[in-house]
Amino acid sequence: MAVKKSAPSKRAYSLGKRLEGSDQKRANILAAARAQLVSNGFPALTLDALARECGVTRQTIHNFFGTKTGVLEALFDQIAFDSGMEQMRHVMQLTEAEAMLEGFVTVFCTFWRRNRMLIRRVHGIAAIDPEFGAAIEARNRRRHSAATRVIERIDQRRGRKAVASKEEQAATLSALTSFEFFDALAESCGSVEAAIRLMPDIVRKSLVLQR
Repeated sequence: MAVKKSAPSKRAYSLGKRLEGSDQKRANILAAARAQLVSNGFPALTLDALARECGVTRQTIHNFFGTKTGVLEALFDQIAFDSGMEQMRHVMQLTEAEAMLEGFVTVFCTFWRRNRMLIRRVHGIAAIDPEFGAAIEARNRRRHSAATRVIERIDQRRGRKAVASKEEQAATLSALTSFEFFDALAESCGSVEAAIRLMPDIVRKSLVLQR
């Protein structure tokens, strides 16, 4: 007896469309948040303003992100992904110390360069909003942890006692790859391109490494 084929599920199709629409709404909200943040700053960024801009209800934004801080954290995560920060996973799996160090510096320089003006705003917000400041500090701790792994790989390559303690060198590398240092260097050099050119030598000399 022939088996009757079932018709495609309209419910599954509808669910897929709803999920697609949900993703688009979320993306639109984050795009509007970024634009408002750059143009008008933190005080003007409210859930009500985002709702009006995106043509959705305030509750919709709350359902996606919870609070304004939640919107900012999601925006920062998206910026990191769009700027290639996911490449850090590959960098940290490298076995050659020099390649790991170069990749570490390059990933952060690229991230800071692509989002310099926005990240200035973000760090300003972190200074006045304790909850968001804690989220940024957590990211800084992750960068410091990664810097420590890079230093450990370099010390393994040396095969001798390091010129400074692991903690000191990790703190140095973490500081040199911070946005604050990159931004100040770019300001002093007159361009982000000049800062990027200088960064590898600055890091090597600070860690007492030879080219």
